[in-house]
Amino acid sequence: MKPMTLTADNKALLSKVPEVTLTFWIIKIAATTLGETGGDTVSMTMNLGYLVSTLIFASLLVVFVIWQVSAKRFHPFLYWTTIIASTTAGTTMADFADRSLGIGYAGGSILLLACVLASLAVWYVTMGTIAVETVRSPKAEIFYWITITFSQTLGTALGDWAADSGLGFGGGAGVFGIALLVLLALYWWTHVSHVVLFWLAFILTRPLGATLGDLFDKPVAQGGFDVSRPLASAILAVFIVLCILVLPQRAGRHPGVVADT
Repeated sequence: MKPMTLTADNKALLSKVPEVTLTFWIIKIAATTLGETGGDTVSMTMNLGYLVSTLIFASLLVVFVIWQVSAKRFHPFLYWTTIIASTTAGTTMADFADRSLGIGYAGGSILLLACVLASLAVWYVTMGTIAVETVRSPKAEIFYWITITFSQTLGTALGDWAADSGLGFGGGAGVFGIALLVLLALYWWTHVSHVVLFWLAFILTRPLGATLGDLFDKPVAQGGFDVSRPLASAILAVFIVLCILVLPQRAGRHPGVVADT
């Protein structure tokens, strides 16, 4: 039997985002944690404030999304850089809304959840699916990145809300970690839609990353490890780069892709 290959027509159906595997989730959690420490480094450590930091990261996000959408195929470094841009922008946007505008964690979380659900609904009505394996056309990619940005911002608000509600950073990370294990159990042992489970997991990895990031860099008196934000960000960035270089990744396959044997 010949090695499994893809025909030229099937290559055109490859998704522009990575296949959802354990590697995907490892890098995603690290990227969301970096988004928290990186966003706080610019807004707090560098003392630029939430608004200026949001403008910086939102501008970078727009640049990388345009680059990602214009690319002809999946590029791991480009994809994950865009994810990091979305999660740092989400960190500063959520902090700006929750703290500077005074919406509060509960109000911000409800508002952002509505934005995520609205984005998914419009995406589904327009494209007929919200499955990430079908993210191939520019229109689908735009919906994908809008939804991701809302979900990253929502995750920051949820993480801060959980930590400040009495759980602390470690407790918040534990709660969101357990919630992800529940979703994993639902994935393996039930018939709940895998598309729904993916988006729930995608959202929940963000507050997990937010609480882990705060756990790294907050003072010991506040329940953190007191690692400086720039150092924590550098460590996470190196870890992500190593993961991309070492762990296998490939583009997700559109349901229409078949192997050529």
